Amino acid sequence: MIPFYIVDVFAVGPLTGNPLAVVITAGRSLPDALLQAIAQEMNYSETTFITATTPINGGYPVRIFTPDQELPFAGHPTLGTAAIIREHYQGAKSDRLLLNLQVGQIPVTFAPGDDPLVWMRHNPPRFGATLTPAELAPVLGLPVEAFDPRFPIQEVSTGVPFVIVPVRNLAALQGMQWERSRYFQLIEHLEAKAILIFCPETTAPENDLSVRVFAEAIGVVEDPATGSANGCLAAYLIQHQYFGQCELDVRVEQGYALKRPSLLLLRGNKQGEMFEVNVGGRVIAVAQGELTLPV
Repeated sequence: MIPFYIVDVFAVGPLTGNPLAVVITAGRSLPDALLQAIAQEMNYSETTFITATTPINGGYPVRIFTPDQELPFAGHPTLGTAAIIREHYQGAKSDRLLLNLQVGQIPVTFAPGDDPLVWMRHNPPRFGATLTPAELAPVLGLPVEAFDPRFPIQEVSTGVPFVIVPVRNLAALQGMQWERSRYFQLIEHLEAKAILIFCPETTAPENDLSVRVFAEAIGVVEDPATGSANGCLAAYLIQHQYFGQCELDVRVEQGYALKRPSLLLLRGNKQGEMFEVNVGGRVIAVAQGELTLPV
């Protein structure tokens, strides 16, 4: 029997946010093809595998799979998996732990309280190529006037690269029409294979930004909550002083188009060329059980 857990990450309430399956394979050597088959069976945007329940070199080793492929890093799997480790495998619960991912060790911290927020520190950002509104307009089914001319369209990575696209308002964000053939043509010549579109208008008035994320090339047509993408967004907002300063503390809503409302908290700053980028949210347990497999 192989234990597994289902959690919702960046949830604003029960059965919202981005669902995640966390599978405990500690003590077993399972082939990659079987891990991929389990991820396909779970059919969530990502499934994680905790391969040891005691730290190795200070961190817990974790692998992340979409239904289609393994990823070096992803946001909501990092937070959701860390929450499971802390609750079920850490022993004496601390307010900090490390996950060993393909991109390196990622620190995760826990705010105090019975229903704590979980935070992760992203790697320093890399800023890549800029694109024009004319290049993105056919992909999103929008006129070039819908894009915010004050800020660039740019590739950014804090572990996984995304194209960050500012649009003017919620009407553009909600009214866009995803053109998948144009999307695949666009990403042929880009490092980034996923796109984040954002605007300063929100559905919930207490939030600061509204976001949609598309990553069909890695198995997720539209994602309800994306920590890796929002880490890139946080770095972008700081770099281009979207809010007029190099300090960041904002609430981001995502998933409304999918009827999976999610809330991501972004904090960070820049001093000289040094960035600090943090993404936080709530993790809510949904279910747990055991997998029965012919292994």
